[in-house]
Amino acid sequence: MGFDVESYLSEHSNGDVILYYKGNIDSDVINHVLDTVEDKLVAGNEHPKLRKKVYNVLVESLQNLYHHVDRVPGDFEDQSSERYGLLQIRKIEDGYKIITGNFIRKDNIERLEEKIKRINRSSQEEIKELYKFILNHQRITNKGGGGLGLVDIARKTGNKLEYAFREYNTDYSFFYLDIHVNDNEK
Repeated sequence: MGFDVESYLSEHSNGDVILYYKGNIDSDVINHVLDTVEDKLVAGNEHPKLRKKVYNVLVESLQNLYHHVDRVPGDFEDQSSERYGLLQIRKIEDGYKIITGNFIRKDNIERLEEKIKRINRSSQEEIKELYKFILNHQRITNKGGGGLGLVDIARKTGNKLEYAFREYNTDYSFFYLDIHVNDNEK
């Protein structure tokens, strides 16, 4: 099969890669990624506000990968990963790009896409209200969240969520989320 999970990254490559990871997403990987990125942001003398924003968005992104990935299709090359995910962080001219990717069953795409479209249609004020509403009225799901992750990313970045679904086979697609974290200090 000619499917390449990295093809999206090469099509959207600009800036300098500061971290790239693909494989199983577990608590050790999450901690290592967060420590590594924090060290690189400090070493790069990034403004504390930008460091905090990148770090917070990265936490949400990694939690989404950890809690919401679907199983790897049976014919995918990496069968050792229970929670297969892809993460790339790039320094760009006006901030950072955080790109995540994971498999999603096709029957889950419509619900996820509608959630992202709703977020992207909302103003910043509406996103803040939606965040408060979810925080106060939603129950924690068996996957660990109440639906706050994507809303919180949009709230913290002030940007639309870019995304793509690339067909893998009849049952699965690969979902890419492309997050722009602006450097508001420039």
